[in-house]
Amino acid sequence: MASRRLLLEHLLRCSRRLSFHLPSSSSVLPHPCVSTFSSAFSSVDLSSAHRSDSAAAGAVSDAFLRPPSSKGQLAEASAASVAAKKFLEEGLRNDWTRDEIQSVYDSPLLDLLFHSAEVHRHAHKFREVQQCTLLSIKTGGCSEDCAYCPQSSRYNTGVKSQKLLSEDVVLDAARKAKEAGSTRFCMGAAWRDTLGRKSNFNQILDYVKQIRGMGMEVCCTLGMLEKQQAEKLKEAGLTAYNHNLDTSREYYPKIITTRSYDERLKTLEFVRDSGISVCSGGIIGLGEEVSDRVGLLHTLATLPEHPESVPINALLAVKGTPLQDQKPVEVWEMVRMIATARITMPKAMVRLSAGRVKFSLPEQALCFMAGANSIFTGERLLTTPNNDFDADQQMFQILGLVPKAPSFEESDGRSTCNAEDDTSSEVSLSLAVGQ
Repeated sequence: MASRRLLLEHLLRCSRRLSFHLPSSSSVLPHPCVSTFSSAFSSVDLSSAHRSDSAAAGAVSDAFLRPPSSKGQLAEASAASVAAKKFLEEGLRNDWTRDEIQSVYDSPLLDLLFHSAEVHRHAHKFREVQQCTLLSIKTGGCSEDCAYCPQSSRYNTGVKSQKLLSEDVVLDAARKAKEAGSTRFCMGAAWRDTLGRKSNFNQILDYVKQIRGMGMEVCCTLGMLEKQQAEKLKEAGLTAYNHNLDTSREYYPKIITTRSYDERLKTLEFVRDSGISVCSGGIIGLGEEVSDRVGLLHTLATLPEHPESVPINALLAVKGTPLQDQKPVEVWEMVRMIATARITMPKAMVRLSAGRVKFSLPEQALCFMAGANSIFTGERLLTTPNNDFDADQQMFQILGLVPKAPSFEESDGRSTCNAEDDTSSEVSLSLAVGQ
């Protein structure tokens, strides 16, 4: 106490000599600390000559120790700050309300970015970024009417229907992906579902087995699945299955009419129950409202288990599709989605993919800071362009990113982020073209 009293006496003497005061101009915003000093000193009679420095210092001390009045207080904590703190203290949750997620999303951008980065650093090795490669093994001719997709047979986009790629082509692509640094190989087929495709499905099961034999994680996106098909993919060693919800339940009918929202959720249930990691997210830039983006995240964040990967797609508008004239997604929209996904689903994967090609290196850096920690590498994502390999390698070097190694459970070969026992496990927000 004596040392504190001496310090305050010194401050008091300095204030008398310098006639300490704040600028009167309303255009000057003083630092909060300066405001605190001003408030404390202004509440004490410093002009009384008969008062000793010691007595005056006591009054200043009282002024500092008093709780501040509501006037002039700093703004109360943002929803992002509250949610991040709750995760750090209590862990994961699946009981989010839509209003809570809306408040997190609406938090001041820099505050949202700061707290999502805080959560990311707590839940993951923040410099690690997973490198994935996505190959279209069956392109075009899809019977569905997804308004964003150039592979739909209903639209004239120049994408021709092709048969399932041969074993040699697929395995060669997987080997090249591994040599280039990818640890997860993803195979996509433009199908509504796999029913009636027994021969092709069995061929894909063989692809999964052989690629796992290379020491890579394997992901598939083949449309809707039945329970038995999910179990067979699990037996073959599939790491993850991608089935995006695309958008909110409310906006979904404006984008797709050939497959219901509940059918998508049912496929995720079969995948989860089979023991395969769930990869599910959506697309922004479809003409939806912010409330629809929040609705998508709310559905994902309240699933029985958070998805292992949360793909958030930035629409790449393709000529010939109903959404060809949609304006590009701005990086600030992407940062908000990534940051909100990170805070609400801390241990999910955030894979920055489709749409990344439109963002500069500094803009991508903001996405990684917000919590993205996985990307698709290679020149194409299914039928849309992707970032150049050399540019990605340069980005890793400039930003100090390091490749994430594949992660497997020794008991059954299933990939895992070891969320229960490794607080540095990864989180990914995927931006893949919707399937």
